[in-house]
Amino acid sequence: MAYDIRRVDYYYSTVQDQPGEAYRVLDQLAGQGVNLLAFTAVPIGPTRTQMALFPEQGAKLEAVAKSAGMTLDGPHRALLVQGDDKMGALAEIHAKLMRARVNVYASTAVTDGKGCFGYLVYVRADEIDRATSALEV
Repeated sequence: MAYDIRRVDYYYSTVQDQPGEAYRVLDQLAGQGVNLLAFTAVPIGPTRTQMALFPEQGAKLEAVAKSAGMTLDGPHRALLVQGDDKMGALAEIHAKLMRARVNVYASTAVTDGKGCFGYLVYVRADEIDRATSALEV
């Protein structure tokens, strides 16, 4: 297999949708030594944004967030896929999940333009074990 898959924890935090909010959060986390494996942000209404933070160490993120007065929702589970990009890589992953009757309710993928890709796969908590089994994690 030309990619690695692992379980990852993620946390949600909701902020006001205004210039600089993502920077403020990300800079604060980096300044306190929180390494993120992934990050996404999506609007949830006209004035709020929900950030999904995928820390390398969940306990460290929780401690930093608590000291900063930042509210976190989590941990939740997802799968992080990283590897060599090839035609059909995502279809191959989804085929395995489909055969295991796992519903992917959200996902985000990106390539680096140099032959590698990263993919976040969100599945329901009650399906994470079946998903990891189907993907041989």
